[in-house]
Amino acid sequence: MKINFLLITLYCFSFKGIAQVDPIRQNPIPQDSVANTQILTTVVLSASYQKASGVLIPTEKITESVLQNFTPIDLVDAINQTSGVYIQSGAINTNRITIRGVGSRTLFGTNKIRAYFNGIPITSGAGETNIDSYDTNSLSTIEIVKGPKATQYGSNIGGTILLSTKEANKDGLDVSTTFSAGSYGLFKNTTSASYKEKDLSAYTSYGHLKLDGYRDNSKYNRNSILTYTEFNLSSKFKLGALIQHYDNSAEIPSSLSQTSFNEDPTQAAFTWGQARGYEDNNETLAGLTLTSEVSQNLSNTTSVFYTYLDHYEPRPFNILDEITNGYGARTIFAKEYKFKERQAILSFGGEWYQDRYQWQTIDNLYQENNGNGSLEGALLSDNKELRSQFNLFGTTTVSLAENWKVEAGLNINKTQYEYIDLFNLGAANKSADRDFDPIFAPNLSISYTASNDIVFFGNVSRGFNYPSIEETLTPDGTINPDIGPEKGWNYEVGGDLLFFKNTLRLKSSFYLLSIDDLVVAERVGDDQFIGRNAGKTNHRGVEMSLQYVNNIAPRLSLNTYINADFNAHKFIDFVDESANFSGNDLTGIPKKKMTTGVSIAHETGFNTGVSYRYIGSQPITDANTLYSDAYQLLFAKAGYKKEVFSGLVITISAGINNVLNTKYASSILINASAFGGNQPRYFYPGNPRNYFSSVGVNYNF
Repeated sequence: MKINFLLITLYCFSFKGIAQVDPIRQNPIPQDSVANTQILTTVVLSASYQKASGVLIPTEKITESVLQNFTPIDLVDAINQTSGVYIQSGAINTNRITIRGVGSRTLFGTNKIRAYFNGIPITSGAGETNIDSYDTNSLSTIEIVKGPKATQYGSNIGGTILLSTKEANKDGLDVSTTFSAGSYGLFKNTTSASYKEKDLSAYTSYGHLKLDGYRDNSKYNRNSILTYTEFNLSSKFKLGALIQHYDNSAEIPSSLSQTSFNEDPTQAAFTWGQARGYEDNNETLAGLTLTSEVSQNLSNTTSVFYTYLDHYEPRPFNILDEITNGYGARTIFAKEYKFKERQAILSFGGEWYQDRYQWQTIDNLYQENNGNGSLEGALLSDNKELRSQFNLFGTTTVSLAENWKVEAGLNINKTQYEYIDLFNLGAANKSADRDFDPIFAPNLSISYTASNDIVFFGNVSRGFNYPSIEETLTPDGTINPDIGPEKGWNYEVGGDLLFFKNTLRLKSSFYLLSIDDLVVAERVGDDQFIGRNAGKTNHRGVEMSLQYVNNIAPRLSLNTYINADFNAHKFIDFVDESANFSGNDLTGIPKKKMTTGVSIAHETGFNTGVSYRYIGSQPITDANTLYSDAYQLLFAKAGYKKEVFSGLVITISAGINNVLNTKYASSILINASAFGGNQPRYFYPGNPRNYFSSVGVNYNF
C-alpha cells in the first residue's frame, strides 16, 4: 500500500529543487559568497537535493580540503571544529554526535539526527547513525544542518548530516593512492580511480585501516570498497549507481572509573578485558538514482536503495547477534514558477523506509573459557522487529521583495513498529505493535539581504524524534504503550557579514530549541534500561564563526578562523521516581566549546597549520553533583604538494595530535551506575600525544 502511494506521489506532483550555495567558512571566502546564498538560480535540478540540503539560510559545510587538515583515521576532529556540533568519541567505533545538545543522553551511539550518503538514508529504523564506516579520503563534503530546518530530510530535532562521495572531475582516467602510518600501529591505505567522458562518470576506491590502539583490547581493522557511477542515458535522463561495502572488527575497551582513569588509562574495563569484548560488522549500502529533466522548469530525482548489516558483539553480560535488512525509495519533484512576477521554487516528494531487524542475545561463558575470551552459551532471547517510516514533504522558496526571501515547508511523518518475540512463543509471548499518530512538522525561514556583504536570517521549525522499539520495551520485554516521540520547536536568528573586501567573514546565530516529552533511558541493570518521556528541556545558545582569508605576501596566503559556542541547556521539567532535576544543566554537554586555527600556504606547495580546541566542563549526572574537567587540545600539521611532471602529483604530510599531551576524557558515559560494589565507569580516556604521516601519489592519464 505504501509503495503504491509513493508511486502515485511520483507521477502526480511536479516540483523543482533549489540549488543553494552556502559558502564554506573553512575555505577562502569567494567574492560573491553572501550574495550566492540568497540567489534563486534559473537552471536547477531536483538532483541538487542528492548532495545538498537546499535550505535557504546558511548551513555548515566541511570540504575535502578541511578533512585533509586532520588525522586520516576518522571524521571526528574535522567535525568537532564546527560550532554547535560536538562528537564524543570513546573509540573509532563508539561515537556520539550531538547538535545543539540534542542526542547527549544517548549512551553508546548517535541518534536524534538523520544522516544521508549521496541522498540515501544511512540512519537505521531505530534512529541510529554510525560514521566510522566512512573513509575520510573518499568524501568530498559533509553538510550539517542544525535543528529541524531540512524539511525534505525528515525534520529530526537534532538536525541532518549529508555526506557526499568524491566524483570524477577530470576527463580521462585519474588514479591515486595514499599511505598513512603513525602511533599505536596506525596503517591506512586508500587507493582510488576515477574516469570521466561525455556520458560516463565513475569513481571507485578501496580503503584499509588498521590500528592497534592506545588502550588494551582496542585493536581496529577495517576494509571498505566504494563505487559511484553516473550514466547519461540521454539528454533528459541520468542514472546513478552507488555501492559501498565494508567489514570491520573492533575490540571494545569500554569506560573506566575515576580511579582506573587516574591510575592507568591504557587499561580496558576489567570485565571487557576478560571477555575480550569486540564487535564485528559487515555492511552493504546500494542504491540506484534516476534523474529526469521533464522540461526546462520541471525535473524529478528518484532513488531506490537497500542496506544490509550483520553485527556480532560479544559483551561481558551477553553476546549480541543481529542482522538488519533495510530498503526503501525516495523521490523529489521540482518546479520553477512565478510568484507576483518573481522567481520561485517549489519542491515536493516522499520517502519510504523500512527495515527488518532480527536479533538474539546469547549467554557469554567467558569466565569458563580458560582466559580465551568470549564463548557462546545458551540462547537468552530471539526477536524480530519491522520498523517502517514514511515521510511526505514540500517546500517553496519565494522572493517577496527586492531583498526579502521566504522559505516555507511541511514534513508529515508516519512511523510504526512491529515487535515479534520468537523466544517466548505461546502464552508468554510479548509480541506487540506500535502505530504512532502522524506528526506534522512545519518550517519557516526568512532572509534579508541588506547589501552584498550583509545578510540576516531567521527560522521557526518543528522537529521530532521517535523512541526506538527498545526504548518502548519494559525490562520484562513488554511494550509500554505510553511512551511517545519527542517533539520540539526551534527558534533561530542570525547574520552573515563580510568585511574588508570580503577577506573577513562573521557568522552568528542565536537559538532556542524547546523539547517536550524528552525520552530518557534509566539504567536498572547491567544491560537493562527503562525508556520514558521524562519532561522538557530548553536548549539555548549562541554560535559564532569568524574567518579571515588573505594574501599576506605575493605568493603566501593566510587562513585563520575562530568558532565558538556558548549554551545554557537546561531541564525545565524533569522529575524521576527519586528526585526532581528541574532547573539542572542538561547532562553530557559542555557549556563552552571553542576551536581556532591558522594555516599558511605557499604557491610552491608548502603548507602548515595549527588548530586549538577547548572543551568546557560538563555535568556527568542529572543531579549535577559531578562534572568532568575542562580540557584543551592542540593539533599541528605540515605538508608539501608538487607536480613532478605533467599529470603526476606527489603529496607528503605529517602531523601531531594532542601536542600538549593533555590527559582528558574523550567521551563521558552519563549517569553510569555502580554494580557489585565497584565505582561507576564514567570515562573513556582520550589518546595522548600521537603522530601520523602520509604519502600520496596521483596520476591523470
